[in-house]
Amino acid sequence: MNKLLIILLNLGLLAFAVAQQSFQSDTIKTESGNIVLTFIGHGTLMFNVEGKIVHIDPVSRYADYSEMPKADLILITHHHGDHLDPEAVGHIRTEKTRIICSALCAEKLQDVTVMENGDSLEILGIAIDAVPAYNIKHLRDNGEPFHPKGVGNGYLLKYGGIKIYVAGDTENIPEMKNLSNIHIAFLPMNLPYTMTPEMVTDATEMFHPDILYPYHYGNTDVNELLKLMGDQKETEVRIRELR
Repeated sequence: MNKLLIILLNLGLLAFAVAQQSFQSDTIKTESGNIVLTFIGHGTLMFNVEGKIVHIDPVSRYADYSEMPKADLILITHHHGDHLDPEAVGHIRTEKTRIICSALCAEKLQDVTVMENGDSLEILGIAIDAVPAYNIKHLRDNGEPFHPKGVGNGYLLKYGGIKIYVAGDTENIPEMKNLSNIHIAFLPMNLPYTMTPEMVTDATEMFHPDILYPYHYGNTDVNELLKLMGDQKETEVRIRELR
């Protein structure tokens, strides 16, 4: 079976699974082919990179993973239950699936590759950088951050000349100033765990992505972000349904 036919079959299976569960998708053109971004729910996403399926923070409460496409690659940002779900992972992993996660996630999963902030590797032709994701302002009642520095990851993915930043659970941290040439950014926007619309706006001004997808936004009014971003021209804000 030739490569083109395999890719077309994979795309067909993906389209069927997505259609069955009514998820929104966008297609991004790259120098090496298309990336299909599928918006599942909360912080859960799925990318089809020229027939290779990448699941990000798969969680059963947002999709029936027994019916989702099998994973070539799974990225897990951190160990909280709304991002790490071993049952969902079990449905989509095969003996060839690569799983990338933070150290605490590895305590609940087997046969994974742990990435710490600052680590880099390449899988399936996708360059992956693990970048910081943490809270500065929003704290628990005991004074601890909801997401301490160095515990969780954001991921910077590079493929076909396109850079995609999946921020994970974070605030507008200083390290975002080090990002450059970001084509697509997924930034979380819900209290008290991540960012306000004002903080997302500030984060965007640090590195000016071409396209911003707010995600993990819960009950936050996305219209507030649209108002705050309305006068700037560098970044297109795209609102997609996340269950």
